[in-house]
Amino acid sequence: MGRSQLSAVSTLSIRKYKGKDPRFRAHVLIYSVAAKGSNAMQYEIDTWPELARLATESPEAGVHFQDTVIYNRDKDVGSSTGQWFAELTKRDPWFKDTVPNFKILPEEALPAGVDSATSFTSVCINTALYLPWLASQCLKNGVLIKRGIVTHITDAVKLHHSGNKAHLVLNCTGLSSANLGGVEDKTVFPARGQVVLVRNEPGVMLDVSGTDDGDDEATYIMQRAAGGGTVLGGSFQKGVWESQPDPNLAMRIMKRSVDICPALTDGKGVEALSVVRHAVGLRPLRTDGIRLESENIDDTWVVHSYGHAGYGYQTSYGSAQMAVKLVGAALAERAKL
Repeated sequence: MGRSQLSAVSTLSIRKYKGKDPRFRAHVLIYSVAAKGSNAMQYEIDTWPELARLATESPEAGVHFQDTVIYNRDKDVGSSTGQWFAELTKRDPWFKDTVPNFKILPEEALPAGVDSATSFTSVCINTALYLPWLASQCLKNGVLIKRGIVTHITDAVKLHHSGNKAHLVLNCTGLSSANLGGVEDKTVFPARGQVVLVRNEPGVMLDVSGTDDGDDEATYIMQRAAGGGTVLGGSFQKGVWESQPDPNLAMRIMKRSVDICPALTDGKGVEALSVVRHAVGLRPLRTDGIRLESENIDDTWVVHSYGHAGYGYQTSYGSAQMAVKLVGAALAERAKL
């Protein structure tokens, strides 16, 4: 059949909204929200070795190891954030045998209001460095990157750089999959996240199972690699499209952060935070989780890979491996026709 021609579609101009802004949302591989036994769990397991390799061998990628502490409050069970972090905050999570140095913290090490805690070594990504690095790896390996306007998934067939029709389309459109013609997956919706980027360094990454400020608010602290600053979060507001930062929420985020981690400002409070900027991102949630499957749409083979919610980075390499298998199977099926 010769060399296969593929078109991959990501961000689309089919709805005006601000999606997840890569400058501000540092992602941690094993801030795991994947349920035990799920496909997403396997994608995380398959992704960890590559992110660990990058942290060890490729500092230019913007990935580094960080000591991580997870605080659990029993009263957060059942809340929106508590459900989001249900696996993460367990004393015996599935990922305990995946990440290095996992341990349960002794009771005397717990701050007031915390019922249990674990610690381990994870990774944090400075996405402002990582995404351009990924693009450069694609370019180095012969991938052509171009802009276009697509209103129906099959439009992408005509966008192949050769001028010929693509043999297969990869659909990686995130939230846009809700309205993209030929896909129109109405189970896709946003979960709004708001963060504050500061210059202060906490010395450790932290996450808490919930807050006393609202069912859909969260507390997490992530120090990004290579001078990328520290991300303070956050929120998990399902179905909310608002793209502008809420100043009241921002103040609550900062106060929670310095309360749980006084080292951020050497005990000097919110006033000593050195704020770089505020930001909002819309996580692409899907009711049934990640969609990784192939489909023939109007005689065009499509491999879908979307619905990664707030864990796209930490499932990325595992998802890509599955997508490669699906592409191979779809092209083999196409060759029979």
